[in-house]
Amino acid sequence: MEQRQLGGSGLWASRIALGTMTWGKDTEEDEAADLLATFADAGGTLIDTADVYQGGQGERILGRLLPAVVRRDDMIIATKAGHSMDRQRRSDTSRRHLLAALEASLRRLQTDYVDLWQLHVYDPDTPPEETLAAVEAAVASGKARYVGVGQFTGWQLARYATWQQAVRFLGRSPVVSAGTEYSLLNRGCERELLPAAADCGVSLIAWSPLGRGVLTGKYRDGVPRDSRGARTHMAPYVEPYLDERGRRVVESVCTAAEGLGVSPLAVALGWVLDQPRVAAACVGPRTVAQLSDVLTAEGVTLPREIREALDDASAAPG
Repeated sequence: MEQRQLGGSGLWASRIALGTMTWGKDTEEDEAADLLATFADAGGTLIDTADVYQGGQGERILGRLLPAVVRRDDMIIATKAGHSMDRQRRSDTSRRHLLAALEASLRRLQTDYVDLWQLHVYDPDTPPEETLAAVEAAVASGKARYVGVGQFTGWQLARYATWQQAVRFLGRSPVVSAGTEYSLLNRGCERELLPAAADCGVSLIAWSPLGRGVLTGKYRDGVPRDSRGARTHMAPYVEPYLDERGRRVVESVCTAAEGLGVSPLAVALGWVLDQPRVAAACVGPRTVAQLSDVLTAEGVTLPREIREALDDASAAPG
């Protein structure tokens, strides 16, 4: 599998990331072990998790599997912190919260360090200099190797990057990545985040590149009984893309797939991986069969004419 550079750093990771958000709920530990082994065998290195995934279960399962299934040093472990369980505030990137969250993640992951530590959300109530000083302390201690952000807007990313550039001691650990939802069904990051990332030298990690599964074409004739859209806790996540615009985009993807002799999944994934500044696409398969479909599609390169046709078909109205 192709390895790509994150930002201007020395960190390289597989252009497919294995997401763990469903581990411990929709994906049991033995299934997660099979996913991890299959992913590593295909040359995958980037594993994405977070301290809030299933109350920390995603990290716990990954921590138990790492020494048994793969070599820790072969993997790029990316986790996140910043969400708050306090009802008074939804985000907390204070020094107190972040450093405690990192220690807790390391215990669950059973490792001495994480390769990529990401600020999951933007916290408007904590000064950026405090947040970034905490991040710098984590890197200086060796417990975090590189730094990224999660659900940030373009101006929020630029604000942090500007602070790092302006204050010398904070500039030693620049932000190398920004996570964002990005697919033919959701191109919102192109308006602000993508230009900001380009200006700041930051790479994108695109999550839900298959449009929450809709771009695979599985929902063309209704909601399959074994799909996420049929699960009570996941249906609200899928339903926004089952509208008229979503149907038109899916039909365009399926037409392109038929012409190229590949799967709709390969077309949707290939479009995202071809986008400027995208270093990796993060997928969350529940089964090895689903992951195998992704790994087979990973090597598909779309012709320029197909990419441009998809650009037009998925352009936002107005």
